[in-house]
Amino acid sequence: MLSRKQKHLLLKFFSLFSIVRGYNILIIVIAQYLTSVYILAPNLPVRHVIFDVNLLMIVLASSAAIASGYIINSFYDSEKDLINRPRKTMLDRLVSQRTKLSGYFILNFISVIFASYVSFRAVIFFSLYIFGIWFYSHKLKRYPFVGNFVASTLAVVPFFAVFIYYRNFDIVIFVHATFLFLLIAMRELVKDLENLKGDLAQNYHTIPVVYGEHVSKRMLTLLSVLTLIPTLLLIFNFEIGYMTYYFFGSIAALIIFLVILWKSKRKLHYVVLHNILKFIIVVGVFSIVLIDIDLLLNRFI
Repeated sequence: MLSRKQKHLLLKFFSLFSIVRGYNILIIVIAQYLTSVYILAPNLPVRHVIFDVNLLMIVLASSAAIASGYIINSFYDSEKDLINRPRKTMLDRLVSQRTKLSGYFILNFISVIFASYVSFRAVIFFSLYIFGIWFYSHKLKRYPFVGNFVASTLAVVPFFAVFIYYRNFDIVIFVHATFLFLLIAMRELVKDLENLKGDLAQNYHTIPVVYGEHVSKRMLTLLSVLTLIPTLLLIFNFEIGYMTYYFFGSIAALIIFLVILWKSKRKLHYVVLHNILKFIIVVGVFSIVLIDIDLLLNRFI
């Protein structure tokens, strides 16, 4: 049996894991490696990519910066989250605001240290990324359009870091990135709908607060239609192997998304929509291996 002190420490650990969204960071790490192997460095042996120390440092720097971003976001949004997610927020509050700030600065320092192993340019890149996350959490997220655009951009920056490292400027990479950016932009807008009550209470000027739910739904419909452009380009204009089936599935999932969207009236409906988009993104990460299912056998030499 665990002692009372041990139980408290265990709860604090789960609280910290909840704050930094450890599961999200794990997915991003997997996505960075799969993207590197299958899309950014398709001509290099797999083991050269997986055991590349510079790539590892970029991934670790990204993870530390993202974790610090979640912490500072939780720090600024503590009052709003208490309204929108009371149960999760009560767990998160086991970690004090002071501890959050300490963890934030430590993780940022670690991120820069990892980046310094790669190059001075990497240090500049991640320093700017860290500043961008802070400025978004502190100021920009309260404003419509700008907040959504910056949030979506910050979400794809870790992949951009790997892209710069491999210097692969193939058009297919930009099409993949556009698809991901649009999905994340949709997710950010759905999150705004989901958090409408707390945003109103804390005077956040998000799109649903300023323009209403109907306009937000119309914007989500437009974004869904725009997502079809990179999807169809990837299916018909590029060699992506069996990943084609993933993109056909994404079209079907987005149709279901739109049907539910226009019937949505309560927070629960927006939570379902958020989970649909998250499901599309996560499945997309693991579907990267479908680009060439024989790759690991043929190139791991």
